[in-house]
Amino acid sequence: SHPVSLRTQNSTKDAGSADASSDEVPATRLRSPKSLETLNATSNKDEVRSTGPRGADPQIAWTLLSGLPSPSSPFWTATTIFLNVVAAILTADTIYRAPYLHPSHDLAFARVGFVSDTSARILVREPNTAQLPLYISYRGVQTEFAPRVDNSWKSAGHVYWLSDDTDFTYTLSIAKLRPSSRYQYAVSNNHTGFFTTAPPSGETWPGTEKMTFLTSSCIKPRFPYNPLAHPLSIPGFKHLAKQLPSLRASFMLFLGDFIYIDVPRRLGYDRETYRREYRQVYASPDWASVSTELPWLHVLDDHEIANDWDGNTTAPYPAAVDPWHIYHTSINPPPPPPNASYFTFTHGPATFFLLDTRRYRSPSFTHPASSPQKTMLGAAQLSSLLTFLRTPAPAGVKWKFVISSIPFTRNWRFGSSDTWAAYLHERQLILEAMWSAPAGAGIVILSGDRHEFAATAFPSPHDNGSTKVHEFSTSPLSMFYLPVRTYSEREGEGEVCLKYVPDGNSKFGVVDVEGASRDGHGGGAGQGVLRFRLFVDGVESWRYVLTTPEGGHAGDAGGGARGREAIWG
Repeated sequence: SHPVSLRTQNSTKDAGSADASSDEVPATRLRSPKSLETLNATSNKDEVRSTGPRGADPQIAWTLLSGLPSPSSPFWTATTIFLNVVAAILTADTIYRAPYLHPSHDLAFARVGFVSDTSARILVREPNTAQLPLYISYRGVQTEFAPRVDNSWKSAGHVYWLSDDTDFTYTLSIAKLRPSSRYQYAVSNNHTGFFTTAPPSGETWPGTEKMTFLTSSCIKPRFPYNPLAHPLSIPGFKHLAKQLPSLRASFMLFLGDFIYIDVPRRLGYDRETYRREYRQVYASPDWASVSTELPWLHVLDDHEIANDWDGNTTAPYPAAVDPWHIYHTSINPPPPPPNASYFTFTHGPATFFLLDTRRYRSPSFTHPASSPQKTMLGAAQLSSLLTFLRTPAPAGVKWKFVISSIPFTRNWRFGSSDTWAAYLHERQLILEAMWSAPAGAGIVILSGDRHEFAATAFPSPHDNGSTKVHEFSTSPLSMFYLPVRTYSEREGEGEVCLKYVPDGNSKFGVVDVEGASRDGHGGGAGQGVLRFRLFVDGVESWRYVLTTPEGGHAGDAGGGARGREAIWG
């Protein structure tokens, strides 16, 4: 009546008893019904814990996080294999789909670059020789301020031959245009666009009494990543395009990182690899919406060459600047000396100096930041900039803009070795020239690069801070923003934080420069007004006002070292 011990049976079997083998009772039959019920319940719980889809077992979490097979569950092994395959496909899609499936060799387009008061520069690309020769024409366009114009088509020139030497591009200038006038251009390969010539120096557009331009930097197609989006789509362009009709901007000042040659992975160091990256931006389905009626001007930064570039003209610089010169330098404003890569121009009530912070700089870590042996700009460019700052502005010009691809402030504490914070001696020379510049024009620095926004004031230590230089650093136009906070003001450094906006994958600034006169109308010698607006992910999020006191330098609206978040209509 008592169960036979399984241990005893095994012992008997081991002893070689022939009867033990035939008379042995299975172990499951030797247990009581209550014991079997307990055993089955425990077994079922273990099975659910090891094979079920609940994910409560730590082994399941480890399997999913590590990507390794589960030692006890075919279900979770299959799941992690599936996730690994999906991750590999998405990674390959991110890195290789655009370069290999969309190299844009067949790209044909036209765009506008620098537009003065009497001329405009046009870039045309056409790789199909069947389209040659190309004929470029232009005509005047009616506006509310110019209801009667000559709208007959005129020839701007023709192109008989294009080759790989210039990646099948050609740049031409349309001359003898009228100031403050709207024009349309057309190319025989079915591309067209519009531009408005600048007003004469010191004046504004008729009927507006202001000049508007945009500023931003940093774009990467399909970033943030969306597997359903076109491989060359640029989300930030969509935000910008929605605002353009109401902004009536004269041009975009794009402050570097037009391409990201090394993000997410560098695929080459040769000329064609760099050219492809430029073509892909121009081949984006979103490019036309932000360029058909908006000229773009450019400065160079590191990701057009290599991250944190400080190698002067050593490799890969020659390959990197080949498309930079083809697509951007050729249609930028004329450089002060020939063959320089920095530029100056005047547009109505504002004058600009576009810096090159890459070609001439010393290596970041060879000397301390305060060493006079380090240079960001090189001797010739520094001399040109100081002359620009010390020369009185032309009549009616109320603002001088210094355009830097990298932040001038040292309040950015992360990656500061790549910014002006690592070149403090030369930076101080420039600040002193700004603080002591001839009265009558405010000085503003525009920069990018950080994937964040910050507005910073630099009060002069020589007059209790009444003279100020201001910087608006805006980026990215379409890229990631940093999840950590990297900008902070430190007491005693004399750099005042006016506004810090780190979040947002798309940011651009809108700068309204108003002309001034003693009776309050444009073109005179009175007070100048600058209004800055920040747009984040397509929504206006901050605004600020600067003024130039008569006979003085720029100050914050409302006064005080920190100023105010000014309200204006």
